Amino acid sequence: MPDSTSLPAELRHLPLTIFSGNWKTPHVQGIAVDTKREFIYFSFTTMLLKTDLQGTPVGSVTGLTGHLGCLDFCDADGRVYGSLEYKASQAFYIAIFDVSKITEMDMDAERDGIMTTVYLQDVVDDFTADMDGNDVFDGDIAQTPDHRYGCSGIDGVAFGPRFGAPKDSPHDLHVAYGIYGNTERQDNDYQIILRYDTANWREYERPLNQAAPHHSGPAAPEERYFLFTGNTTYGVQNLEYDGYTGNWMVSVYRGTKKSFPNYPLYIIDGSKAPVLGEIKGQPAPESGLLLTLLQDGLYDAASGIYGWEFKQGQTGFFSFDNGYFYICHSESAPDGAQNGTIHLYQWTGESPNPFRLVEA
Repeated sequence: MPDSTSLPAELRHLPLTIFSGNWKTPHVQGIAVDTKREFIYFSFTTMLLKTDLQGTPVGSVTGLTGHLGCLDFCDADGRVYGSLEYKASQAFYIAIFDVSKITEMDMDAERDGIMTTVYLQDVVDDFTADMDGNDVFDGDIAQTPDHRYGCSGIDGVAFGPRFGAPKDSPHDLHVAYGIYGNTERQDNDYQIILRYDTANWREYERPLNQAAPHHSGPAAPEERYFLFTGNTTYGVQNLEYDGYTGNWMVSVYRGTKKSFPNYPLYIIDGSKAPVLGEIKGQPAPESGLLLTLLQDGLYDAASGIYGWEFKQGQTGFFSFDNGYFYICHSESAPDGAQNGTIHLYQWTGESPNPFRLVEA
């Protein structure tokens, strides 16, 4: 195991573990790190928690009735972006937190001027698609032919350069679909990622109103991408760009289709530009921009899929862009409260587990 004495100089003052504390909320779903101001942000699904590097709470945003998912810190504007779902209202947003205003506990998501939201029309269209043509939307269930591509909403979000672009290219927001794990269909075997240029998003931003969800957002993403991994359970849980390798970490819950290897971690080769090709398994012939899995790690010859046996990133991934990561482990306390512990890992690229825990 690597130890703290071998860390790069810029990491030596950082703790190797950070405990979030116990909270009466659903489980941790994602983390974001502001390395300049040294704050950590935890998504607890219905609460955003802000702590210092020792895990001491600084503030929180509560009152969310939807599902707050994966988070990422935007270096360009100093705000935290996260996926936010309201499936019953057929509304999917990127939540944007002005984290400089989070200064006390239990601040209100709707009334305290901390959070704005941007509506994603493409996600709504795919989630509500009537694929069997019976003029009935079957709702938030997996066992239906409805939901284009098996779309269950969104979860993974990350800023990074366009696929195939140099590492120092401008960073856009990439948003990954949730995908229902329906084993009776073949059109849900891709991870789907939408790319948005957020430079002018302030014109779309609106305060959250959970009683009357707004529809203000871009007409469409800049591009839509398809990554063939085989079906997973609810798609991409955490998406993270790694500036060290130039690749993208795709952390998922294992799928259950026996024809696939069902790895918990896939890595997109960031050096490869998307290629136009056939999207297999669709009701009608379809083409789209295909992403390339990094050809390393474990390989399943039958499906042609590469991946790794590393599941710890499902509830929080952050790259320091120097070969080290903060990765969050979600746990339950004896009384049912939820918590997360962030651990420092080093990238090794070894198979089947490409990360090593850094110890004191």
